[in-house]
Amino acid sequence: MTYSDQTTRQKIGAEHPMRAAREDKGGDGAGTKSDTGTITRTKPKTQKPSLYRVLLLNDDYTPMEFVVLVLQDVFNKSREDAMRIMLHVHTKGVGECGIYPYEVAETKVTRVMDTARKNQHPLQCVMEKQ
Repeated sequence: MTYSDQTTRQKIGAEHPMRAAREDKGGDGAGTKSDTGTITRTKPKTQKPSLYRVLLLNDDYTPMEFVVLVLQDVFNKSREDAMRIMLHVHTKGVGECGIYPYEVAETKVTRVMDTARKNQHPLQCVMEKQ
């Protein structure tokens, strides 16, 4: 490399560091592969959680008013909705209180069963996959 080539390279390197780096590799930059690439991110596909029906089962001993109070307290039902569900359970033997993801349904079943036990009622609450 001659003195004039070095002087030219120093000028180019000062103005365009990437061109100077390509020239150091022995090429003019044309026809060489770039070191940069495209980063693609795949979005994870989220699945909807499985839903479970929470059901109350009828018995001959639990007072209707207690069932209404449980529906209002545990399932946040209005007085009218709680009465409608309670009468459905009373006449049909089983009634749906709501549909929830597994953990929520499990918690609601546990709350109903604990409340019934504390008040010495045999009220049964179960969950089934929808």
